[in-house]
Amino acid sequence: MNRGSILKAASAAALIPALSIAGIATAQPRTSMGNAAKKHATETKRVGSLSLATSRIATSKASDPMVKEFAKWEVAEQETIADILTSAETGKAEGALNPPTERETEANLDAAGRTSLQKLQGLSGADFDKTYIAAQLDGHRQLLAIQEDYLKIGKNRAQLSITKLARGQIREHIDHLEMLRSKLG
Repeated sequence: MNRGSILKAASAAALIPALSIAGIATAQPRTSMGNAAKKHATETKRVGSLSLATSRIATSKASDPMVKEFAKWEVAEQETIADILTSAETGKAEGALNPPTERETEANLDAAGRTSLQKLQGLSGADFDKTYIAAQLDGHRQLLAIQEDYLKIGKNRAQLSITKLARGQIREHIDHLEMLRSKLG
């Protein structure tokens, strides 16, 4: 055996554990999401979709520059979270962000969410800003509770990691939203 053959064999052997973990070398199916992980993803997408839909509106309709800036950040974050959760559910992933469309976002809303969205669309100026911030604060508190509930019972390592990251961001957003609410009066 020559040196090149030895290196190729060693390289192939080094890949076997990684491929095995991914389920490729052993042809094992991917682990599907358990009931708790599915419930977590569904609830997070439901509440997150309302946050995304209202924030998309607020990026153009908010009158306060800080509210508009928050809405821009929230859109980016909620589009990313929705993409990650969809990827976890479908098992399909890609490097490019695949945010949900308006139709997909609205399909995730429950009746209360659709009502809240319609109410917000009818407002403008300071009334819009105050109502948007109050709705975001309520939604973020719901999102925090959803994350903390899953962290108590979750078993899916990847989803637990995502949940821990989300929880930290949600806490920061609640602080920021409370500051904005105080500023708006």
